[in-house]
Amino acid sequence: MICGLRHLALKVIDISKSHSFYERFFGMRVVWKPDPENIYLSSGTDNLALHQLPVEELSAYQPRQGQFMDHFGFFMESPESVDDMFQQVQKEGVTIVKPPKQHRDGSYSFYLADPDENVIQVLYEPNVAEAKR
Repeated sequence: MICGLRHLALKVIDISKSHSFYERFFGMRVVWKPDPENIYLSSGTDNLALHQLPVEELSAYQPRQGQFMDHFGFFMESPESVDDMFQQVQKEGVTIVKPPKQHRDGSYSFYLADPDENVIQVLYEPNVAEAKR
């Protein structure tokens, strides 16, 4: 049986900066660091791999004209926790892509960008929140 989408791997320009970002704002912790170019983080239920983009490959990624992945997200336990996160990242100068919004399906979210401009949705989704209780 499938347990869900629990792993994401990202190529990053500055692994230290990205590591700090995901640790600070999303509480991700290192579970394995096999070498300086790779870090595996976990929230306890999810796994995020950060892979340092080699300098010689960087030109293939510049200039950025868009991305195939639209966004990925982190679920929050309440609309208030979404607002708290929004206040925190806004105060710290993180790029806000879309401000908080109540959606027609009852969910509530905002979008921000990580250091490599990947778009992240910070989302309260009532069906998921209820399932966790």
